[in-house]
Amino acid sequence: MEVVNRYVATRHHIEGAPTEADFEVKEEMARWAPDSGEVLVRNLYLSIDPYQLNRMKRSSVTHLAVEGILPGQRITTYAAGEVVASACEEYKAGDKVAGVLGWEDYTLFKPSPAVVMSKVADDAAGFPLSHHINVLGTSGMTAYGGFFEVCKPVKGEKVFVSAASGSVGSLVGQFAKLAGCYVVGCAGTAAKVDLLKGKLGFDDAFNYKEEPDLKSALKRYFPDGIDIYFENVGGEMLEAALANMNPYGRVALSGVISEYTGGARRAVPDLLEVIYKRITIRGFFAYDFLSKFAEFNAVIGGWVRDGKVQVLEDVSDGLESVPSAFAALFRGQNVGKKLVKLA
Repeated sequence: MEVVNRYVATRHHIEGAPTEADFEVKEEMARWAPDSGEVLVRNLYLSIDPYQLNRMKRSSVTHLAVEGILPGQRITTYAAGEVVASACEEYKAGDKVAGVLGWEDYTLFKPSPAVVMSKVADDAAGFPLSHHINVLGTSGMTAYGGFFEVCKPVKGEKVFVSAASGSVGSLVGQFAKLAGCYVVGCAGTAAKVDLLKGKLGFDDAFNYKEEPDLKSALKRYFPDGIDIYFENVGGEMLEAALANMNPYGRVALSGVISEYTGGARRAVPDLLEVIYKRITIRGFFAYDFLSKFAEFNAVIGGWVRDGKVQVLEDVSDGLESVPSAFAALFRGQNVGKKLVKLA
């Protein structure tokens, strides 16, 4: 079987903020054979994530954990799709799957323990397929693992979430409320602030763009200090949070999107704050919790089903929209999880 496969590639290494012009849509033939041992998947939803930018750079510490991307080559990503043809017993034509696929129409993969892939039954569980690469995928794993495994919250603690209207932050804030914590988030528009305080149930929220002094702003919102900071931004936001942390505070370092493009000042944390307040700062990413994927999803799925967690999805249509969808992340234009729907 042969199919024409369109895929998105970078034209060159990207060192600053990405633009649509940095990408191109290319074509190749995807070939599947009955004796190949491979599975051919027609991709239906693609995940659009900020960390991919670090893979597109010529050199990045990210490449120690996640393979870099060369100009012109296909780009792997977390995605969901439908099996078109299979040369192994584990997968059948028509099965829905979620895992590491690609920014492309079709992906071929050969099942093995090293391949992150699972079958999903969106109709049986009552969840749309898109949820399996969002709240029931890497975003959910990042939020749940970072908050409960890294931060280890105690009821009544005070939690600050940056980039709180994003794919991870929007979930963290809701998880924190379910854990009995007081939660404040920040975002970049008045509409996002209203969303946090309304639909998502944060105790309070503010527009960081309207705050000339972030340290003073956090002091207003947390007069008694911050116990947990879920970090998605970096730069001055991290410095301000550390200055307002309580003794034995915990920082879950999920992302530092302000520092990915090289345009913003990198964080220069006051290490005396860290030492004398005994603050714990831990960096992590979703795949640290892969062994607990089923456990996390059982809990999160129950919350979503019961209406205790609201799922935000920002969906663009068509493979050609991938470059603009990706660039929009770095302009703060997404609300919740950014996805591209292919069919």
